Amino acid sequence: MKPTLLVMAAGMGSRYGGVKQIDAVGMHGETLLDFGVYDACHNGYGKVVFIIRKDIEHDFRERLFDRIARNMDAEYVFQERTGLLTPEQAEISKNRKKPWGTIQAILAAKDAVKTPFTVINADDYYGREAYRMLGEYLSTLSNDDTAHAMVGYKLINTMSPSGTVSRAICVIKDGNLVSMEENTKIGFTADGGIVSEMPSGPVTLTGEEPVSMNFFGFTPSVFDYFMGYWERFLEKNVAEEKVECLLPNGASEMVAAGAGTIKVFTTPDKWFGMTYSEDKATVMAELRKKIESGYYPEKLWEK
Repeated sequence: MKPTLLVMAAGMGSRYGGVKQIDAVGMHGETLLDFGVYDACHNGYGKVVFIIRKDIEHDFRERLFDRIARNMDAEYVFQERTGLLTPEQAEISKNRKKPWGTIQAILAAKDAVKTPFTVINADDYYGREAYRMLGEYLSTLSNDDTAHAMVGYKLINTMSPSGTVSRAICVIKDGNLVSMEENTKIGFTADGGIVSEMPSGPVTLTGEEPVSMNFFGFTPSVFDYFMGYWERFLEKNVAEEKVECLLPNGASEMVAAGAGTIKVFTTPDKWFGMTYSEDKATVMAELRKKIESGYYPEKLWEK
């Protein structure tokens, strides 16, 4: 059974200042997503499902989707602010401007995903090895398995020179995830150190900590657990205008509850991505190096 690639591409891009999911960074107008889908396509994935906002549908099709669909089985679904809400919950949360985060995004794709699947962020470059490792693992699972997986990265390999980043720092034992804690403001200090600004105060980090980059591998059995997590989240937070229902938190709770395990693969690859507008030049330079070395063809897709 070939795994599915599930791409979370409904973010608002508030720090980037635009729709970074479809911003051209390749030599022939390719987006950063093109490179991730290309790596998945060449490592055994049979389908890609994109989660987008309805307001970017036209540009998304024009700049990315129609090209991908000519080269791979592809479809897209919408994440909307009122998705998976009752009419009463929608009324209570009417002042909210943004969708509800990555758990809501994944649940929006429930009906489109029929095989074990890998989840990625649209604005992150993960490296080909991550797709190979997780794709090979997922291809051995049935849809009912609860032995999920993820690819972890060293924190230092995921930092942005342009500003702070959000990372879920992982606790791992015997190759399996024990817990994750979301750190929303991790940045460099003036002397090159790394500090996380937690609600309880600043925490100094070494850079060697394993972190989640939302590169998870799940079977469809996870949807039932995440639906329960989503409903419990709404009970507490439906009136909040900014709080989000986050995938690392839901996955960590699943492990703690004994409802599933998450095997952790590690990669030495360096992440890069488009969190801030200043990151675009770095991303373009890194991709050009990979093209010039022969890692990628100059033109990714023939059609």
